[in-house]
Amino acid sequence: MFPREVHAAGGVIVRDGTVAVVHRPYRQDWSLPKGKLDPGETFEDAALREIREETGLQVTLGDELTEVRYRDHKDRPKLVRYWLMTVAGGAFAANDEVDELRWLAPDDAVALLTYPADHGLVREAAARTGIA
Repeated sequence: MFPREVHAAGGVIVRDGTVAVVHRPYRQDWSLPKGKLDPGETFEDAALREIREETGLQVTLGDELTEVRYRDHKDRPKLVRYWLMTVAGGAFAANDEVDELRWLAPDDAVALLTYPADHGLVREAAARTGIA
């Protein structure tokens, strides 16, 4: 039997020419905010919920970015859909999943992010929004 594909959603949050990157202490990584879908949840709803849970920000969905596929730490196939997002309200507060959020210029974000797939998403978001 093949493992079921894991579905997750997240975003590249853009504000004043910068993008948000988060530090997850349990993984010791820097990544774009994202998380798994709850049963019956759409990708879009999951993206909005995960951003709110991990960052404290309310965001507006923009264009969908390139999807990412990989095998997770349990060797299951995983699909993550991302959206370009803008801040509509809220403020960051450290929590159980994320202990730090940084707003960085795209090149600085790419230099800090742990995963190559995140690098491509930041570059795509920067190209679509015209930020450098």
